[in-house]
Amino acid sequence: MKYGGLIIEKKEYVLLKKLMTLSGYHKDITYKKSIAKLHEELKTAIVKDERDMPTDVIRFNSIVTIAAEEGWQKNFQLVKPSDSDLKNNKLSILTPMGTAVIGYAKGDTLLWEFPSGEKTLTVANVEQKNNYIDVNTVL
Repeated sequence: MKYGGLIIEKKEYVLLKKLMTLSGYHKDITYKKSIAKLHEELKTAIVKDERDMPTDVIRFNSIVTIAAEEGWQKNFQLVKPSDSDLKNNKLSILTPMGTAVIGYAKGDTLLWEFPSGEKTLTVANVEQKNNYIDVNTVL
């Protein structure tokens, strides 16, 4: 990892923990595994103030390009669950892909378990579209 671990902005960290806690009742096994893995990764995450956040780290509202070793690419904006809109490539932070990439930086490679099996992904690009994050947001 480019920065030695996940990088998460303080307010986004608080919101992410809330969302993960509230999503604990989901029945899908892959979904639960993704949340559990992110929960473990957050234990060692580097939490930073807004002004100290690197611009190439995936955050809430970032527009992300992910490349898989199989050759496919996917572009999406990472959003809160309430803003999810697959038709417009807005992917919830709580989906397996969303939990896989949050806190990673451009150029990072990660291994993640998807419904179709484990995949090696590379963060090909990150564009910031950061909007105000309300930590009092609920699912």
